[in-house]
Amino acid sequence: MKTSLFAAAATAAALTATNAAAAPEAYTLQPSHSQVMFTYDHLGYSTTYNMFAGWEGQIMFDKEDPANSSVEVSIPLSSLYTGWEARFEHFMKDEFFGAEDGDMVTFKSTSIEVTDDDEAIITGDLTMNGITKSVQLETELNMEGQHPMEDKPWIGFDAETTIKRSDFGVGAYAPNISDELDVEISIEAGKDE
Repeated sequence: MKTSLFAAAATAAALTATNAAAAPEAYTLQPSHSQVMFTYDHLGYSTTYNMFAGWEGQIMFDKEDPANSSVEVSIPLSSLYTGWEARFEHFMKDEFFGAEDGDMVTFKSTSIEVTDDDEAIITGDLTMNGITKSVQLETELNMEGQHPMEDKPWIGFDAETTIKRSDFGVGAYAPNISDELDVEISIEAGKDE
């Protein structure tokens, strides 16, 4: 049975209320097991899948008070994988991103609301195509514990949200090609030593 980290954290915090509060601990995102996939409806005929990888970033994870945690990530726009080179090249043109070398997609949390034993809503600033908007990620803690191969503390999360691509200046062909993108995120992070 999955350990209920958020419930355990709340209990631990209550039991140690008279002790000094522990500070959040730094975990570095693992690019080999962190990705974001987004899908959109293509003219009603199909669902198109695309993925970003190559993450860099850090989670400041507070076991005793998960709401005191934070996350900050950056993803190279050039890491976009579409499965078809012509689509990637189209996305990088002025009609969409007008991409230049070094362009990044970034996310920085602004608040975390714990909603259940292992679930939270992470609100943060998403910056893409030079535009910043607040988004909410419905997030679930998958596991927290000692990684069996890395031999150090490890955490993993899944999250999902929906964003409007037109909010970020990449709304070409909407609404025929859906403006809304369904976004699924899965990440792993290892504790800094």
